[in-house]
Amino acid sequence: MPDSPIPGRRERKKAATRQAIADAALELFLEHGFDRVSVRDVAEKADVSTTTLFAHFPSKEALVFDREEEVDAALAAAVRERPEGQGVVEALRAHALKTWVPIVTDPRRESFTSLVNGTPALREYAERMWMRHADALGTVIAEELGREPDDPACAALARFALEVPALTAGRHDPRATVETVFDLLLHGWR
Repeated sequence: MPDSPIPGRRERKKAATRQAIADAALELFLEHGFDRVSVRDVAEKADVSTTTLFAHFPSKEALVFDREEEVDAALAAAVRERPEGQGVVEALRAHALKTWVPIVTDPRRESFTSLVNGTPALREYAERMWMRHADALGTVIAEELGREPDDPACAALARFALEVPALTAGRHDPRATVETVFDLLLHGWR
């Protein structure tokens, strides 16, 4: 994995401001509901102007899904930076075990999921975001395998892999569920 340069002071301040805004937004949304909180309320809670808020987040819905770009980058890195000899499916399995299992077992997940599922605008945003992730991941998989960017097998693999968090939710053993799903992707139905 390539070494990342250490971010400078300005980048650290921007990241801290972005995180403060996202944290303030989620706290307010969970406490009062998405529709009852204004962007101005979030800006005030985070002690920033609304201009600053919109410099970091393009929409109110994006405040809830503040890690969208990180998720895309991590998915791409899981495929592109996999160890030599490791297949794409195995790389996605390792990524799921490392990143998704902890999210599924996070005690805050239930309230977050309730917020999203109970708010039509957030459900729609989440669905569009999921499709963007699936399209981006499918393209990366195709590139890595030397296939056309719109290869249907690569698109299907991306979509199946991105369903893993939903399939693990509420399961007694999320880790075993991840293993089962990726075994199915690797070996087919037995």
